[in-house]
Amino acid sequence: MGVSGSGKSTVGRLLADRLAVPFVEADDFHPAANRAKMAAGRPLDDEDRKPWLLSLTDWIREATASGRGGVMACSALRYEYRDLFRRAGAGVLFLHLALDRASAERRVAGRRGHFMPARLVDSQYAALEPLRPDERGVTVDAAADPQSIVDQASSAVRAIG
Repeated sequence: MGVSGSGKSTVGRLLADRLAVPFVEADDFHPAANRAKMAAGRPLDDEDRKPWLLSLTDWIREATASGRGGVMACSALRYEYRDLFRRAGAGVLFLHLALDRASAERRVAGRRGHFMPARLVDSQYAALEPLRPDERGVTVDAAADPQSIVDQASSAVRAIG
């Protein structure tokens, strides 16, 4: 979890490989209307996110029921969204890739071919609710090397999970 540009996709793919589980990119679950809205520089509201969140909870249920588990790269910025995910599958853990705003803006501005413009980074920070003490997970510095983050995350999965 984390704001756009925090490295969720990069770290998620590496972590899934390390854990030998499937990887899914939550952005791929956004309906076309959501992508178009963000590409136009307008942040999503909870009504926009609802079908997206429901499709993600379906994926979590399937991954849990199959026993295979998985890694999902998803912003999951609000506690309410993460609570949906926790209720969808036993053992859900969160890895919060924490990154300062300037770094996130620089990373997002440098991406090519992605629907999320840098001007929406502020809306991500406005919505961000960091992990609470009652949530199973760990927060790491997203400015670190991706392999270092995966090492920390792997250790956390073993310790928490």
